[in-house]
Amino acid sequence: MEFDVGFAREILPDLMRGAVVTIEATLGGFCVALVGGLILAIGRRSHHRLFTGLCSGFIEFARNTPLLVQLYFAFYGLPLFGIAVSAMTTGILGLGVYYSAYISEVYRAGIDAVPRGQWEAARSLDLPLADTWRGIILPQAIPPMLPVLGNYLISMFKDTPLLATITIPEMFNAAEQIAGTTYRYNEPYTLLALIFLAMSYPSSLLFRQLEKRVPRV
Repeated sequence: MEFDVGFAREILPDLMRGAVVTIEATLGGFCVALVGGLILAIGRRSHHRLFTGLCSGFIEFARNTPLLVQLYFAFYGLPLFGIAVSAMTTGILGLGVYYSAYISEVYRAGIDAVPRGQWEAARSLDLPLADTWRGIILPQAIPPMLPVLGNYLISMFKDTPLLATITIPEMFNAAEQIAGTTYRYNEPYTLLALIFLAMSYPSSLLFRQLEKRVPRV
C-alpha cells in the first residue's frame, strides 16, 4: 500500500493531540520515578531493617514483574479494594512506580561512588543528616548519573504505548484508532514512529548537554 501524503497530513492533528498526552504522561511519570527512586535508594541504606527490607522487596517486585501487568492491576484491580483514580493518574503513577525501582539502583551507584571521606568529613563537622545529603552527597552523586537517567526517560517515553491498554488516549492509541476506522496502516504508524523519533532524539541531546554543563563537585 502506498504512502498517501495527503491522508498523513489529514490525520497528523489527531496524532499530535495524542503526542501531548504522551509527553504529559512521560514527564509526570519521570518526576514520580526520580522522587520515588531517591526514597528507595536512601531507604535501602537505612539502619532500620524493616524499612530496608520493605524497600528492597518492593524494588525486586517492581523489577521482576511486567509493566503491563502492573498497569492492569492498578487500573482494574485496585478499584476492587476501593482505590480508584483516573486513567491518566494511574498511568503516570504506574510508569513512575515501575521506573523508580530501576532509578533507585542508579541513585545507589551514584551514592556509593561518593568517596567515604566525604561522609566522614560531614560527621566530623556534626552536620545534620539532611544537610549532608542535600549539600554534600547528592551534588556529587547526581552528575555522573545524568546519562543513565536520560536513557530511562527515553525508555519510559517508548513505554507509553502500554497506556493505551488502560484507555489513555496517547499517541499509539490515536494511531490505532485511525488504523481501525480507515483500514490504512502505513500512514498512522509511520507518522507514529517519526514523531517518537522527533521527540526522543532531542531528549537524548538535552541530557548530553546537561552532562557537560552540570559541574562535578
